[in-house]
Amino acid sequence: MTGHHWGYGEGDGPSAWHKNYPVAQGSRQSPIDIIPHQALQDRSLGPIVLNYDHCTSINISNNGHSVVVEFDDSDDRSVIQGGPLDNPYRLKQFHFHWGGKGCEGSEHTVDGYGYASELHLVHWNAVKYCSFGEASTAPDGLAVLGIFLETGDDHRWLHMITDALYMVKFKGSGTEFKGFNPKCLLPSSLHYWTYLGSLTTPPLHESVIWIVLKEPIAVSEKQLGKFRLLLFTGEEEDQRTRMENNFRPPQPLKGRKIQKRT
Repeated sequence: MTGHHWGYGEGDGPSAWHKNYPVAQGSRQSPIDIIPHQALQDRSLGPIVLNYDHCTSINISNNGHSVVVEFDDSDDRSVIQGGPLDNPYRLKQFHFHWGGKGCEGSEHTVDGYGYASELHLVHWNAVKYCSFGEASTAPDGLAVLGIFLETGDDHRWLHMITDALYMVKFKGSGTEFKGFNPKCLLPSSLHYWTYLGSLTTPPLHESVIWIVLKEPIAVSEKQLGKFRLLLFTGEEEDQRTRMENNFRPPQPLKGRKIQKRT
């Protein structure tokens, strides 16, 4: 992959990404603004099924853009299936996008409304492709489950992540993170919207079947505040930049259909 520098700041932010990644202006870019009354009810869409019972988290790291928890994806121990997917997709990692204090930070919006944060659980099609890298460039290679976070009460399980964030404060830092099952971060309802889209960070490959859950989960302002203590910058850099507003704004729909399962 090309090693272009990109970020969320003035000169290197989403509005400049197209210079190095022309697909940024492509026909199936993400995120989008979801307009619920325009979503089509598709009778053939079944429920999504998450089999995370045997999932194995490996590490947590700061990649300079977000905080990422990675999983063992060497077999089908943790998969998402059903809904718009033709076969099971393996869980590879999850990460978050968030705003500044009191700001919206989700990537997808609903009727123009943004949430405080958005969690992305990234899965790949190991039935058709040999590696995550290969899948991430294919039109049906990835399935990303999006979950909105809204400000409210403390989330009883999110502290397992926020308590580990001090260890990955700087860009490029990582540490072992075992025994975390993201099932605890799911809302009670798995009703969803789905559409064909892309990665929301460079290289912006148009390879994602998006499944965005309608029901948000509640997290406290204090919990969100811990994400904002992370840094976009490495330990050796003089200038320290807080990691916040690490989201791409909604992209044009360009004739795509959004389907829903209620």
